[in-house]
Amino acid sequence: MKILLTSFFAWIALATLAASQHAHTDHADMGGKPNLVLSEPGQGAFSAVAEITQVLRDDPSTDWSKVNITALREHLIDMDLVATDASVSASATPKGATFVVTGDARTQRAIKTMVPAHAPFLAAETGWEVAVQEIDSGVTMHVSGDATQIAALSFIGLMTIGAHHQEHHLMMAKGGDVH
Repeated sequence: MKILLTSFFAWIALATLAASQHAHTDHADMGGKPNLVLSEPGQGAFSAVAEITQVLRDDPSTDWSKVNITALREHLIDMDLVATDASVSASATPKGATFVVTGDARTQRAIKTMVPAHAPFLAAETGWEVAVQEIDSGVTMHVSGDATQIAALSFIGLMTIGAHHQEHHLMMAKGGDVH
């Protein structure tokens, strides 16, 4: 999950950079039309899959019998649902916050997959105490550490901490365990 969110933020940065540059950077004549240099393949999940696909194709040791891009796609959908469709209620605690994260049936599945899987990464990266409990409609996540930083980052900011997403997505695409 962390890799996807990192990929998502990298995509945002690239999109911003691309938008700030003039679209016709290469005017080579191709049948009277300018040769446009395009770098953004579209939507964030599509971009993450495109990046992984290129890495796999460039690696001569890729075992294509194990590659599972569909699993990566499902994971990216889960990440999107947690980031955009989950409802989050935050309550401050003396050392951090408690987040109740809920959603509809499909979003609940994403929440129950993503949040518990990310908790150990968040704890390892920050040194904070992170505990996740499953509830009927999602999860409750308790985070204790730097209360001011936790409050400022809120749930979705906490879900982005650590740089494991890209490696996780590549492992998943190669047919490894999802979490």
